[in-house]
Amino acid sequence: MISDHVRHLTRLGLPAAEAEIYGHLLAVGSSGVEEIAQLSGYPAETVKKAFVTLNDSGLVGRVGNDPTTAVPVRPDAALDLLVRSRETELAEARVAARGAYDAFRRTLIGDATDQIIEVIPAASVENRIAQLERGAVASVRALDSPPYYAAKHANNVELENLARGVRYRAVYAKAALLDSDFLTENVVSCVKAGEEARTLPEVPAKLLIVDDECAVVALSLPEADVGRLAILIRPSSLLSALIGLFEICWRSALPLDLREESGPYLQPSERRLLGLLAAGMGDDQAARSLGVSRRTLFRYLEGLMARTGAANRFQLALYAVRNRWI
Repeated sequence: MISDHVRHLTRLGLPAAEAEIYGHLLAVGSSGVEEIAQLSGYPAETVKKAFVTLNDSGLVGRVGNDPTTAVPVRPDAALDLLVRSRETELAEARVAARGAYDAFRRTLIGDATDQIIEVIPAASVENRIAQLERGAVASVRALDSPPYYAAKHANNVELENLARGVRYRAVYAKAALLDSDFLTENVVSCVKAGEEARTLPEVPAKLLIVDDECAVVALSLPEADVGRLAILIRPSSLLSALIGLFEICWRSALPLDLREESGPYLQPSERRLLGLLAAGMGDDQAARSLGVSRRTLFRYLEGLMARTGAANRFQLALYAVRNRWI
């Protein structure tokens, strides 16, 4: 019992010796210094000082005016005081910790007043993006282009988020789709899991937006040689502008249908081929992404054109769009 009192009272800021002596007082009731000293094992002088502290805290009272005796009293007011004192200390500690972090951040960006932008050091970018993405509640939006901070395997955080109902929309730059490993291991697996994907020849920024709470802007490919930093933007007019930028790109982009399920008129390889050609890939690039030879790719195209009655690729594209193949 005494150990429980000690643990809880020390959490409220009472020194351990005073908390243990208070526990003995609760066990035996009104007592003097010598009796509690024998029970607790503390020197009499320590017990006498503890009586003073406990009395000042409102946990005990004196018997008459004798400072060498103490009796536990109803602790409501004393506990409220301890709690408020502890809350004040915790608030001060929080302010101090934030101040220490702000001082660290100022060494990176040199701006003590700008609270909406945080520079993420290169070594922390991958981990920080994963943390932010795991916190998504409703949606994640991305403008995607090289370079990549993480490995090119499937984005497990995205797959987990898709499984729990987070909506993903991504606009891929053509350069992202030219990397056959990234296309196969990352893009295709995420599209299969429910990601809505579109493509543009280029995207204006490498951008990740989590809900409407924050955005991460990473350096573009030409800037990567300077240093692989990223910038975190919190709610502000700048964040609103980045959200607007994504929506403009999304409306302008072409659908990227990389699903592999076959339909009554379309085989998986044919669906992926149409999606890659719609993204602006050349024949050689599309063949590499599909893992087939140029000759096999032409055979796929000839089969599609014969099946649809298209005289050229333009007519084939029109047919595919009208029939929602892409």
